[in-house]
Formats: sequence, C-alpha cells, structure tokens
Amino acid sequence: MKLSFLGAAGTVTGSRYLLEHGGRKVLVDCGLFQGEKPLRERNWAPFPFDAQAIDAVVLTHAHLDHSGALPLLMRRGFRGPIYATPATIELCGLLLPDSGHLQEEDAAFANRHRTSRHHPALPLYTEENARHVLRYLQPLDYEREQEIVPGMRVALRYAGHILGAASARIETDAASVLFSGDLGRSDDAIMYPPSAMPAADYLVMESTYGDRRHGADDQEALLAEVVKRTVGRGGKVLIPSFAVGRAQALLLAISRLKARAAIPDVPVFLDSPMAIDMTGIYAAHHAEHRLSAQQARIMAQSATMVRTSDQSREVTQMRFPSIIVSASGMATGGRVLHHLRAMLPDRRNTVVLAGHQARGTRGARLAAGEPTLRIFAQDVPVVAEVVALKGMSAHADAEQLLAWLRTAPAAPRQVFLTHGESGPAGVLAGRIERELGWRAQVASDGQQVDLPA
Repeated sequence: MKLSFLGAAGTVTGSRYLLEHGGRKVLVDCGLFQGEKPLRERNWAPFPFDAQAIDAVVLTHAHLDHSGALPLLMRRGFRGPIYATPATIELCGLLLPDSGHLQEEDAAFANRHRTSRHHPALPLYTEENARHVLRYLQPLDYEREQEIVPGMRVALRYAGHILGAASARIETDAASVLFSGDLGRSDDAIMYPPSAMPAADYLVMESTYGDRRHGADDQEALLAEVVKRTVGRGGKVLIPSFAVGRAQALLLAISRLKARAAIPDVPVFLDSPMAIDMTGIYAAHHAEHRLSAQQARIMAQSATMVRTSDQSREVTQMRFPSIIVSASGMATGGRVLHHLRAMLPDRRNTVVLAGHQARGTRGARLAAGEPTLRIFAQDVPVVAEVVALKGMSAHADAEQLLAWLRTAPAAPRQVFLTHGESGPAGVLAGRIERELGWRAQVASDGQQVDLPA
C-alpha cells in the first residue's frame, strides 16, 4: 500500500491524500489551497496525478480546504463516486456552488475595476462546475463499513468540528490507515466530542493547534467587552467567519449575550447566503450536535439575514452601531472584503478574528498588526481596533489531540502529522513520541511512503 501527501503538508489548507493498493487509487479529501500567493497559485496547477485514474474519493468534511477542489477534479476527468456522510453531502450542496458563484463574482469585479493582472480575469471554476460535482456524492453513515473499490473498505467515525465531519478508516488486506480529518474540541459549544480513536496500523492526523492550548478565558465574556466598548464609541463590529460552523457558534454566543443583557441590543447581520442556509440545517441534524430544537431556532433568529449583494452594500453603508458576521473566516475572499475596506479606516470600528488565521491570509496579517491591508488592489489603512479571539476555534488544541490519541486501543505503527504549519506539527510530533512512546513524523509536501503490511 502506498500513501502520498499532496496537500495540507506544512500548511493547514489543500487537504489531499492519495492511497494506492492493488492497482486501485482512492483520494482522501480534495481541498483548495488558501493563504499565501504561492499556495493559492497551486489551485491553478495541474494535479500531480491523473484525475481519470482515481477510482473514488472519500471526504472527511465539507470545508473548502477539504472539498473545494472537487470541481477541478471533475473538470479534469474524474467520474467516480465521492463518499461522505449525509450531512457533509448536504453542506457540499451549499458550499461548492457558493464557492463557484463567489469566484465568478470576484472575477467579474476584477474585470470591471481592472484589479487583476490577467485580462480577462477568470474564475477558478464556476457555479455550474460545482453543481456538476453534487450528482457524484454518495452517502455513507457513521460506523458503517463499506467496500468503496475492490480491496478497500472504509468506515467513517464522528469527528466533531462541524456537522458531518468524520475520521475515515480505510482497510485493505494489507493494513489499515486512519485519516483523522479535522478533530473538534471536547468542550465545543455546539458539537459533541470526537468518537474514540479506533485501532489502525497507520494514522494521518491534523496538527493545526499542535503547539498550543486554547485559552481558559471566557470567550463570550471577551466578545461582550469588545462589543460594549465598540458600541460605546459609536462603531461597528465586523467578525470575518467561516460560513459553516463558526458563524453558527458566533450567533449562538451573541444570542446568549443579548438574552442576559451582557451587550447592547444593537442590530446583528449575518451577511453570507451560505451561512444563512447552513444555520437552518442544524435543525435537521439533531443527533450530531448539542443544541435543542429551541436553541437552534433562537440561534437562527438572532440576526437579520442578508442574502443579496444590494442588501450587503446597504449594511456596509450603515453608520449606526451594529454587529456584522460575514464570510470568509480568514478574509481570503467574499463579501467580508467589502466590509473591511469600508470599516478598517475608521478607529471607532472593531474587527474580531474568531479562530485560526492561516499564514499569508489577510486575517493573519491583521492579527500580526500590519498597518495596511491589500484589498482589491488598494492598500487600506488599518485604523480600526483588531481583536483576536483565539479560543473560538473549532479545532482541538494540543491537549485535546493527545487525549484523543490516548483513546486508541493500541498504538499505530506510525503517525504522520499534516494539516498544520511546520512549527505546531513539529511540537506535536515531539510530544507524541515523548509522552506516548509512538513513532511520529511531520509529513512533507509531495512525500510518498510505502506502508508495509
């Protein structure tokens, strides 16, 4: 059996792993690269494999850094089944077409305003390309083992993180490989903790927060302080947010703060059509999260839903105190860029970064305190207050990752750490070897390893 690391190695985006056995090829995840320009440019490069030769794809979850390159895979000839949990399929039905639509919008904006070096600017893929993918998605329930190609069986296990997220255990007659996917927190406000780690010969594991611990600070209390002081000076609060998972956690926190009068009763806007639709999906998947039907309903009703571009522009132009939650979470694209361009030069406003900001993204540059931010070919001065709520991440921290590993019935032969920058991944590898006595290494981009039987 052969395993290749074709993304999310040395970085937290572009998750792609190729598993080969008995002449069959299975791709685990097919995500977009985000962050620094050299990473983003990889989305335009040919795949380092023949897309037509891939027999099947297994998705761990719907976030675009795990699913967003599927339209490219299809456009380059893949026509096999794509296995995922039912909730992941439902979310992909929102995420992928929305991704294509936003890329078409961004390309159109660049052409109108001549903000791109390419003439004409083209989208990476279109909404139509994305919708074509959806017909190939096939549901696979948690804990149900299924043969996906001759000689390869897969079973998905609950991973927390977001609705539908799974760890994928793939077994052959030679060995078994467990792909952790993105693991959620044991103390998440919405999602349950991940299922215990099953036995596996080899483990491919995320390491996003491999060198740190989520703060013990009350994140809701910190958010309340930010909102109160911003409203007190007549400003607006902008929270760049992932549409899936993070936006819902933020709405839940805001609704709780308002319910106990911990923040002023200012208008709240959810400016992301996909996040709006996603918020409604929680009611259909009670078994996967902690929220009651009433809590899910209160969360969905806690904000004014902003669907159209015209409505979004109206929100941008409003001058009274308010809270705006808008995608994307690391400010890599989408409507949040228009809000940032309008709000950053005003010292009354605050931008709240809620969660991990990948290196090279606008979110990371804001967190680092850079004085200007490049948006639509303009250098926008950063005068507004910038606050990072690092404890709101949906990823397990180092202690929680190690706790999950300790639930394994036996040690794997080898742990490969991915989906993390080199520093956090290296720290976690060292702790795994010292504290658990397991063999662990940080996977490198393009690395190909033979997995002995």
